[in-house]
Amino acid sequence: MSNPPPPPRILLAGDPKGRLHLLFKRVTSVNQSTGPFDALFCVGQFFSDESEEEVSDYVQGRASVPIPTYFTGAYGGGAVASKVLSEAQALRGFHPQGIQICPNLYWLRGSAKFNIAGLSVVYLSGKGTNGEANYTVDDVDALRALADEPDVVDLFLTNEWPSGVANGADLSHAPPQVTDPSGCDPLLAQLVAEIKPRYHIAGTKNVFYAREPYMNDGAVHVTRFIGLGTVGNKDKQRFIHAISPTPASTMSAAEIGAKPPNTTRSPYQNINMAPNDAKGSSNSKHNNNNSSIAIGHETQYWRYDAPPNKRQKQRLLCFKFTSSGSCPQGDKCNFTHDPEAMEHYTRNVCFDFLNKGKCERGTNCKFRHSLSESDDDSANTRPATARRTESSCWFCLSSPDVESDLIISLGENYYCALAKGPLVESHVLLVPIEHSPNTLIMTSEAEKELEKYKNALSVYFEKQEKIVVYFEYAFQNNRHANLQVVPIPTSKAPHIEKIFNLASNRLGFTFSSIVCTEGESEGDSTTNGIGRKELRSKFDGKSSLFYVELPGKKILVHSVDDNEKFPVQFGREVLAGLLGMPDRADWRKCKLSKEEEMEMVNVLKPAFSQF
Repeated sequence: MSNPPPPPRILLAGDPKGRLHLLFKRVTSVNQSTGPFDALFCVGQFFSDESEEEVSDYVQGRASVPIPTYFTGAYGGGAVASKVLSEAQALRGFHPQGIQICPNLYWLRGSAKFNIAGLSVVYLSGKGTNGEANYTVDDVDALRALADEPDVVDLFLTNEWPSGVANGADLSHAPPQVTDPSGCDPLLAQLVAEIKPRYHIAGTKNVFYAREPYMNDGAVHVTRFIGLGTVGNKDKQRFIHAISPTPASTMSAAEIGAKPPNTTRSPYQNINMAPNDAKGSSNSKHNNNNSSIAIGHETQYWRYDAPPNKRQKQRLLCFKFTSSGSCPQGDKCNFTHDPEAMEHYTRNVCFDFLNKGKCERGTNCKFRHSLSESDDDSANTRPATARRTESSCWFCLSSPDVESDLIISLGENYYCALAKGPLVESHVLLVPIEHSPNTLIMTSEAEKELEKYKNALSVYFEKQEKIVVYFEYAFQNNRHANLQVVPIPTSKAPHIEKIFNLASNRLGFTFSSIVCTEGESEGDSTTNGIGRKELRSKFDGKSSLFYVELPGKKILVHSVDDNEKFPVQFGREVLAGLLGMPDRADWRKCKLSKEEEMEMVNVLKPAFSQF
């Protein structure tokens, strides 16, 4: 048997700040004496605030980059750097492996994931603290999507440190910069806790710090954090470091789950404590009176005009809860689950604006920068609506993001598709082909086709001794409607209305009802079209509405007030409780493999086709 290939060898460097000759001279020396190395990753400010001559030397070919080099901090430079970056971007466009600046030099722009020498590398370019070159909400969203993937990330590259990384660590010999909140970003703490990389590399603070490995919630492997000094710093902080990690994709379960004796708990379990609080700092402006994950984001406490004593207790928002209405970590999540913020987010309010009170993208942002529904916010709202095109919609058939292999039946106005992360087997969606925010404003022809689909589904599930519950949350700024179709055992039918009413009472509201008589039903086996006709007549399209169509002749309706904290996942959560499976209330916990999805689709498609 042949020996396995040696693990890749990687060099890491802190902020170059334009000192490229010094950096690459050191890299050349190290590569000749202990190499060869597969790549160099630079984190922190890459360009100089002063002279840009050294950058020009490499771009114009007067000097060469010794090994493939990737940098994340495309800020700090002047006209030369700006021109170099803009020309490279215009010529080559975005690429996850980096935009080539010159031979062997690549700019990691935005956020993405790529592989090099077998290693899985994830990066976030830009900064989170106030100033230039801030990363965007789209960059963060892309990483959160990656966090849901099952593969283990080997390296996570960021410019700044995550707030609280030193929590639980041995600080007896740590330099003071380690517990200084400057150069730390609280959102990175949330991201790294979700991504769970094996190595997290950061710069900015001009200090070398190799933290003890720490455990990750929900994963067997540990994470090692490495902070690096600035290239050529006068404090003799190490600015270049070598690692040789075996790719996680080639490791056995025992190897990847190994924990060194000095492993600590995750530093992000109690992230609301500022790191320097543990040392009793009295001169920090982030002491216990306002300690939170808000280090570096002093403007975040503006939210919702809360009184001062409550504002001090606010922490950064959990993106997953804010964007979806649920978080798989539940009470263990280190970030705020704020239903009010979630409601604002559903109305197209910018997440950065909710989280920090400001958005660095200004008029280029796709989202609203106002909590007021009456605020026209024309510089952001109207262009944003126009810019949120169908091309990026999960449900539009013309979109590259649509998962067309989940489609079971395709009509003229609607299609039926398997739900992602289904609550139960055969949980499907009825989706308008038109890019519509809800099903209640569709044309009468589309409504007729919808009723045909519902009748067919009812007959199909009736043969399995199941009845069907339909529900929809029609809220403002929803991108593309989908009517949820959940089959329920017939034995549970008498309890459906009761459990929805109990759930509504706990949230402080009461459903109104639309009841159709036998004479109105026109023989439909589902909640009939006349009931929906009345519902459609009551819906003005300007407010939010939740409704559930019960088996028989009744629709429960709730008009959601502008200031109401209504859970986005309400319908699913109620049915999960009815079925005795509350752990399946979050669709993310119910994701199927592609093989499982295809197996379910292949069962449904021929079985449903006869109807």
